[in-house]
Amino acid sequence: MAVRAEIRERYKSDLKPIWCPGCGDFGVLTATFMALGNLGLNPEEVVIVSGIGCSGRFPAFTTAYGFHSLHGRTMPVALGVKAANPNLTVIAVGGDGDTLAIGGNHFMHACRRNINLTYLLLDNNLYALTKGQASPTTLPWQTTDSTPYGGYENYVEPCALAILYGATFVAREFSARARKLAEVIAQAIQHPGFALVHILSPCVTFFDTYDLYKQKVKELPPDYDPTDMHRAIQFATDIDTRWVGVLYRTVKPTFEERVQAIREKAKQRYQGVTLQDMLNRRRV
Repeated sequence: MAVRAEIRERYKSDLKPIWCPGCGDFGVLTATFMALGNLGLNPEEVVIVSGIGCSGRFPAFTTAYGFHSLHGRTMPVALGVKAANPNLTVIAVGGDGDTLAIGGNHFMHACRRNINLTYLLLDNNLYALTKGQASPTTLPWQTTDSTPYGGYENYVEPCALAILYGATFVAREFSARARKLAEVIAQAIQHPGFALVHILSPCVTFFDTYDLYKQKVKELPPDYDPTDMHRAIQFATDIDTRWVGVLYRTVKPTFEERVQAIREKAKQRYQGVTLQDMLNRRRV
């Protein structure tokens, strides 16, 4: 345990987080340090990729390899890193706006590809860094600076979306429960395939939901079966209660495994074939 605690401390960079005091993202950062330390992963074995917004600063506060990408482009970068070096532990971090608005297309295709990486979705129900506009996860009754009389667009449920598009590990947690969140993040990292952790992370400046989520957040029932897709979607879409824990888990071939299988087929097909042989086949 002492070794793991030492590893956890090694993840903290010299740059201090500059989020607003009380921001839920502090809890996510702490939980991530705990998860990586408990797994015994060294910083040089980990890559953290982020997009824009408050969560975009995430890589700067760690000593792991980091990449601060463009708005909505977290997934292409993270996928490229993992495809180039499958031995690395890749963690993508994005907010609700960055992930589900401009980055929504990339997010959905990452789910269906089932690439072996972890996505931490820090959800505060609005665009916080740009001062509180509505996002895809803005609640139906919620007012924002851009929707002062209430929302006029439907709420996007990220967990249900991920399940339907093929993610093989989907969980939800509350940033105020750092130890529980650390356990879920560790499970997500260990899972073979695309793992989404939807994190309720309140913005104390523009939409403080701490008290709301303390009432709405409940752990999944003891008899809950995370392999039941239909029940997982039912629990994920329950707006009145925010169920936390591993909502859905299954095992399917990963992106890397399928690519490797294709490589082997190609090797067998062209074994002993020279470049000149291939050029001769293409001559008209």
